[in-house]
Amino acid sequence: MAQEQNKTERSEQTPVIELRHVDKHYGSLHVLKDVNLSVQKGEVVVIIGPSGSGKSTLCRTINRMETIDAGEILIDGEHLPEEGKKLAQLRSEVGMVFQSFNLFAHKTILDNVTIGPREVLHTPKKEAQEEALRLLKRVGVDTQAHKVPAQLSGGQQQRVAIARTLAMHPKAILFDEPTSALDPEMIGEVLDVITELAKEGMTMVIVTHEMNFARRVADRIIFVDHGVILEENTPEAFFTQPKTQRARDFLNTLKGRDK
Repeated sequence: MAQEQNKTERSEQTPVIELRHVDKHYGSLHVLKDVNLSVQKGEVVVIIGPSGSGKSTLCRTINRMETIDAGEILIDGEHLPEEGKKLAQLRSEVGMVFQSFNLFAHKTILDNVTIGPREVLHTPKKEAQEEALRLLKRVGVDTQAHKVPAQLSGGQQQRVAIARTLAMHPKAILFDEPTSALDPEMIGEVLDVITELAKEGMTMVIVTHEMNFARRVADRIIFVDHGVILEENTPEAFFTQPKTQRARDFLNTLKGRDK
């Protein structure tokens, strides 16, 4: 009994996502430099920084959409597989929502959401469709289920992409600038869905340029510049009292744009 309790306690303390001394190069460009990051169950970590800082690359290494040159990545305490079935399984457990939706253009919205559960999780068709419709309703696009992606707005397509990810029952979701391809009036509807997921306790890593959203939804802000995590703090502390001059300059630039 004590052994089982100790195992449970270790499990609760083990980060869902952990990066240890991660390095990444694109040729001679050193895009991630000795990155260390852990994300606990139920935590929302928002990564911000200037364009080209490495924040999207950092996000994409977590499920090996980008390979790394050095260091370790662990999911629930297990090392991230490099390839094969174990990596495919990992990608089903750590979902990813991209900038450009990545929906299958010639499949219906319903098929887009059910294909993963049916082919990877081996969920029966009827059960997969019932859950897909429930998830599409949850993100507000259930009436679009029998259309194809081109018939939906960008905001609707991104909400479908979120429903598709949720259909895989992920341990965590990675969002790589999920609103950057959207028209301004569509951004809010997607951020509202992500905010609801945060309230429900979904573990998330979010790369975004939306600072008001970051301040509202994050448990922790990670500020990245030139491939280095320069700051790591609560939203209140980061946005009111940044520790580094680089972060202060970054925030001042954003304030200047808002005027």
